Amino acid sequence: MLIRRLPVMMISLTTALSWRHPPFTFFRTQTDLISLKSVSASPRIAPLSFCYSSQISPELTGSISEDSSKRGPLKPGLYLVGTPIGNLEDITLRALRVLKSAHVILSEDTRHSGKLLQYYNIRTPLLSYHKFNESQRELTVLKRLKQGEIVALISDAGMPGISDPGAELAKLCVDENIPVIPIPGPSALVAALSASGLATDEFTFVGFLSKHSRSRRERLMASADEARTQIFYVPPHKFSQFLEETSSLFGDSRQCVMAREITKIHEEFWRGTLGEAKEIFSDHQPKGEITLLIEGKMNSLVEPPSESQLENELRDLISTGHSLSMAVKMVAEKTSVRRKTIYSLALRKLGKQLEEEDSSN
Repeated sequence: MLIRRLPVMMISLTTALSWRHPPFTFFRTQTDLISLKSVSASPRIAPLSFCYSSQISPELTGSISEDSSKRGPLKPGLYLVGTPIGNLEDITLRALRVLKSAHVILSEDTRHSGKLLQYYNIRTPLLSYHKFNESQRELTVLKRLKQGEIVALISDAGMPGISDPGAELAKLCVDENIPVIPIPGPSALVAALSASGLATDEFTFVGFLSKHSRSRRERLMASADEARTQIFYVPPHKFSQFLEETSSLFGDSRQCVMAREITKIHEEFWRGTLGEAKEIFSDHQPKGEITLLIEGKMNSLVEPPSESQLENELRDLISTGHSLSMAVKMVAEKTSVRRKTIYSLALRKLGKQLEEEDSSN
């Protein structure tokens, strides 16, 4: 009896799952896909692959349209839409709705973005928008926005404006009182930081460094003294040079994390010191997108001076003609001790001496 009921139970289970979770969130590996295909009798589930060749299921496209009608039309403005940095599953339903509803999509590379839109059955027109034509496109885009259009801006991967085109257009729209609406999405720096194992409470995102050696060195020198985690984007062909420069300025013992090809098939996290990284990667050049994180500089603990040391400092300064208030100020500037504490010490230790000197004068 149990064997006869098993297929019915499987159909009910897969139907319930496909209702609770969008189909494209199920499968992360080919093994998962094969195992679920072997037990599922539901035709509704249409899993994604890691390539651009197939298209998303009509069921998902229909659900986006239905969701859009329930929420009502989008308001006019510039929408900064985050897109996957590698894995096509990493896109939100809201991002798909905006891309589908927009009058035009500004794209860094229309051929690259065209594959993404084709995958999700989105037919919104594309208009190229990259660092070489930003200034020429701005007036045209601004005119369309003032006419009440919905303009979506995407980059090749991640959030527009973060080491990608978009920051200038967003600033221009803000200056013109045109709504700028962020549609959050994947970001390599956040993904790498979250899995790095380094401190996440404070960090500095540096991004790509200058091509000029002097500017690059000055930036690295500033980063080397930071107590916060430092995050860099590094081209693979510059990685060996980057490790040479950072190890000499940060020190070979500084911990670092290389996050490579995040969310993609060949995703890799390498952890170790800058010295170890320099030695390992001197022989071979890693491929793909690289995010390098370096731990912040450890603050050396300096023991505060003892009372006797402070007293001697004060005596020396007062004996050379400095007033009590000036001596306190000078000692406070040289140490980490608060001025109020030093002044209290001076009155307690040197009060009688100062009174005797005042009376003799």
